This record gives sequence, structure tokens and C-alpha cells, in this order.
Amino acid sequence: MIIHNFLKNHRLFGFAGLYDTWRDKQGRELKTYTIITTQPNSLVGTIHNRMPAILEKQDEEVWLNPDETDTTHLVKLLHPYPASEMEAYHVSSMVNAPRNDTKEVLKPAQE
Repeated sequence: MIIHNFLKNHRLFGFAGLYDTWRDKQGRELKTYTIITTQPNSLVGTIHNRMPAILEKQDEEVWLNPDETDTTHLVKLLHPYPASEMEAYHVSSMVNAPRNDTKEVLKPAQE
């Protein structure tokens, strides 16, 4: 079962993530990143044991501010997004293949 989760208001949203640029042992520059996950809300919890930390709109600027170094404050932004503000529906397994780079993969599946 593949589920498409989205915000009810259909607005774009930001995930909390981390990135770094560093050099490996051979001196090559690497750019790495990760999406931070958290406990799932009740909607996502029906399909998975974690979910991306979706930032509240008013917290995105704080998260992206390189001068914000209060980790206690930043960690408080990493919580499950309210399930009441999200929706979900089943989609086709076409979504599992990168070659299917089309909006068709997000259409509700025929059950």
C-alpha cells in the first residue's frame, strides 16, 4: 500500500534538514545532506514508524538562520506535523520507480 500524504491547504512546506560541505580522505569536496525525521503523527503512523520533520511556516526562517545556534530552541521545532492539517490517499506503485517522473504517479489509485 502506497500513500500520498500532503497538507490540506495544498501549500508547499519545508522539511527540517542538515547539510555540510567537507573533504574526504582523498581531498575531494563532498556536499552531503539529510532530512530529519521524527515520530509520526496519527495519519502517517498508520503506514510508517517515522515521518519527516515538517516545519511550521513561521519556523522555516528560524531553522534556516545560520546565526541560530540555540540547539534547545531548534530541537523544539522537530515534532510531528499535526495530522489534522494533513490528508492522504492511496497511489499507484508507479511512484516507486524514478523512471516514472510524471504527475500521473500522484493520482489516486484505482482500488
